[in-house]
Amino acid sequence: MPISFPVIIQTLMISGGPNKNIYFPKVFLMHNRALQREINQSIVMKTQQLIDKQMKDSPSTLEEMIGSFEIKNNQRDVLSFTFSNYAYHQQAAHGMTYINSLTYDLQKEKSVKLKDLFKLDSNYVNRISTLIQNQIQQREIPLLEDFTKIKPDQDFYIADRSLVIYFQLYELTPYVFGFPMFPISVYDIQDIIDEEGPLGRMAENN
Repeated sequence: MPISFPVIIQTLMISGGPNKNIYFPKVFLMHNRALQREINQSIVMKTQQLIDKQMKDSPSTLEEMIGSFEIKNNQRDVLSFTFSNYAYHQQAAHGMTYINSLTYDLQKEKSVKLKDLFKLDSNYVNRISTLIQNQIQQREIPLLEDFTKIKPDQDFYIADRSLVIYFQLYELTPYVFGFPMFPISVYDIQDIIDEEGPLGRMAENN
C-alpha cells in the first residue's frame, strides 16, 4: 500500500463585526493544484451555504453568528470535514445551528456522495436504515415522528473506521437532543462497501 500523508490544513477567519466570526479550513501544498483549488472552492461554498441559510430574509435581526469546522478524517487519502454555523436573531427563543459536510476521495480526486461509498445495487439505504433503527432503540433516542429510512443522499461524514450518518436539528429528534449522529462501523457493512473506495480503505488492517 503506497504511503499517504495527511493534507496540510490551515484555519482562516472572516469577521463581520462583534460576535460574527466564521472559521473555515483551507488546504495547502497538495501535488495536484487543480484538486486543491476544487477542494478549497467546495469548502467556501459549504461555508457560504450555511451563512445563507441563517440569514434568509432577515439579515437585519442577526445578533450573533459563529461558524466553525471539524476535521473528521485526514488519512488514507480520505479527507472529511463537517461545518457548523450557529446564529441568534433578535427576539428568537434560542439560537439555531446547522451543519453540513464534505468528503473527498483524494485517490480518485473527487468529492464523494453517500452512494459512491457502496457497491452498485447494494441497497445501502435499507441496510443503513436498519442499523440506525437498531441504534434508535438501543440508545432510546426520542423521536418527533417514526423513523422509516434515510434519504439516498443523506448527510454523512467519515471518521476513521466509521461512517457517521447525521440529521439536522428538528429533522428527527427534539431540539434539546442536539444533532442525531449515528456512527456505523465499516466492519458492520463491509460486504456492501466499495472496496476501492474510501470506506474500503478505512477497513484495511494495515
